[in-house]
Amino acid sequence: MLTQSAATQPESFSESSNSSTAIALKANQLLSTQALNTLNVRSNLKGGLQLAGHLAVMGVSGYLWATQSDSLFIALPALILYGVSLAAMFAPMHECCHRTAFANNRLNDGVAWFAGLLSFYNSAFYRRYHKWHHRYTQIPEKDPELSDRKPQTLAEYLVVISGFNWWIGKIRGHLRIAFGSLEGCPYISDTVRSEVIRSTRLQLLVYGVAIALSIAYQHPWFLLYWVLPLAVGQPVLRAFLLAEHTGCTHDDNALTNTRTTLTIAPFRWLMWNMPFHAEHHLYASIPFHALPAAHKVLQSHFSHVDQGYVKVNRSIIAQLGSHL
Repeated sequence: MLTQSAATQPESFSESSNSSTAIALKANQLLSTQALNTLNVRSNLKGGLQLAGHLAVMGVSGYLWATQSDSLFIALPALILYGVSLAAMFAPMHECCHRTAFANNRLNDGVAWFAGLLSFYNSAFYRRYHKWHHRYTQIPEKDPELSDRKPQTLAEYLVVISGFNWWIGKIRGHLRIAFGSLEGCPYISDTVRSEVIRSTRLQLLVYGVAIALSIAYQHPWFLLYWVLPLAVGQPVLRAFLLAEHTGCTHDDNALTNTRTTLTIAPFRWLMWNMPFHAEHHLYASIPFHALPAAHKVLQSHFSHVDQGYVKVNRSIIAQLGSHL
């Protein structure tokens, strides 16, 4: 393929690795300028259809969970699907934080905030945090994702997969930011500090209003239709996210530090093609809908292209200590 220099990469590539090593530079030269420009085309239509479909799955499954309590054969599968699709709102939040889901940046930012509200992430904070993750992927002491300890034993793995650590971290993090504390967050510059605090406070206010209405009407809506489903969906999302970099190299080689996981079409769709994660990290400007095409061209260059999340997580477990 013809080469694509770092200097000519689209603006959103500021969120991908900026490594100065020859290996990483070579990794970012696998697509020609023409090929990359074709893949980089964003689409309000494709983003809108994807979002509408995702919300439809949430709406139908949530409705069945809310109305079919007399039939566990309907209610329980509905709860699981609703919970997984609710937790998977992380995916459009992530995509919109890259501003690649839609051609319109205001639309990206609005959907990112809404999807983060549903999935218990704050998009204003996550966008800056995630930018550093792309810039310093798998670099110890620099990649903020590495500050979350990877499981070392089976017991720790089960705690991580359960989502317990995630819930505690999110509650503490949101409250800390809402009170204006951003110590230990070098990726939050002074110029965006007020924006992140304001966005987090607004998000917590929405939750507070929802809780107040639930109490006022003496119905556990907030727990039944948000907390419980989100908790049910977390193990699936945790398993997906744990597979992205665990067991990959701790260096700036984009061909070896990230994993693509080949999975079934419903999971790829629900996760907005995030399973093509190595492709995404190598070229972060490529929208979700073009990642399958990028995979066809790039897959042979990656060290970690694995078959299925069950297999990947079984491999992770096999590397852990066996004691509980």
